[in-house]
Amino acid sequence: MDGGGKLKNWIIVAHPWAWSASLSPAIVAYSYIFFLFKTGGYPGEVNWLYGAIGLIGMLIFHLSGNLMSEYHDFVNGVDVKEKTGPPRLIVQGIFKAKTILYYAIVMLVIGILIGAYLYINTSWPILIFGIIGIISVVYYHKFKYKALGELLIYICYAMAVPMGIAFVITGQIIWTTLLIAAPTGLLVVGILHANNTRDVNQDKSAEILTQAIKLGHDGSQIVYQTLVLTAYLLIAVLVTINLLHAITFLVLISFPLANRNIKKMKIATEKDLSPISFLDARTAMLALMFSLLLAIANFIAPYI
Repeated sequence: MDGGGKLKNWIIVAHPWAWSASLSPAIVAYSYIFFLFKTGGYPGEVNWLYGAIGLIGMLIFHLSGNLMSEYHDFVNGVDVKEKTGPPRLIVQGIFKAKTILYYAIVMLVIGILIGAYLYINTSWPILIFGIIGIISVVYYHKFKYKALGELLIYICYAMAVPMGIAFVITGQIIWTTLLIAAPTGLLVVGILHANNTRDVNQDKSAEILTQAIKLGHDGSQIVYQTLVLTAYLLIAVLVTINLLHAITFLVLISFPLANRNIKKMKIATEKDLSPISFLDARTAMLALMFSLLLAIANFIAPYI
């Protein structure tokens, strides 16, 4: 029986450790619109329920994308038993590849239906965000295998997700959302970059090209560190130009975790990548912690 008859396997195969990639920017966008609304930065009407529905829809799209990626990595020989990191249940024989493909399609259809509901109740810009989401789900593997995975991830999770959430809440395009979501977006890209740096040897064997392969080990280490540190630097910039309240420096509580992650990347070598076996999951944890702290700050700021 697929999944070994266990519900937890149906959850694990959707990579729950990575769900923060969609939840984090969505939460940040939701909190930012709250901050604007309460401080008079956005004087129009808001619909918080649509924002919550949008957040659920984003997560379901993400689940579909994880499942689709799991399927394509298996059929293209990218996922092998020798890979470290989170479990790959198709490789282990717990799921048939076609089952995961059907699972992904069902999740995608549910996500599209949620998007259709929001479109009916808002207007046409939601179609653009939905199309980006569908492309990210169905064609992500093609971008990843041509060293464009990080670019697509940034467009989807640092731009389309937060802009989509802001739009369904307000019915307006709030361009400053792109700046507010940028720090979280960089950390989300860091999740993928950590994953690809760890898997560089297996990816070479599968004859695909990732940014980690193009950059080499030293370059990949520098890029990871830059992504993480720039996220914190951007918070300082956003506070300086008065787009965020100074209380958002609360995100510094997460910096010790960021520092530990950077150290793990630094001690990894081309011959020994074991220190970063779970750095993708640790970076996902950092992205979520950072974003929750930023969101909490945005919710508190209007009352200070």
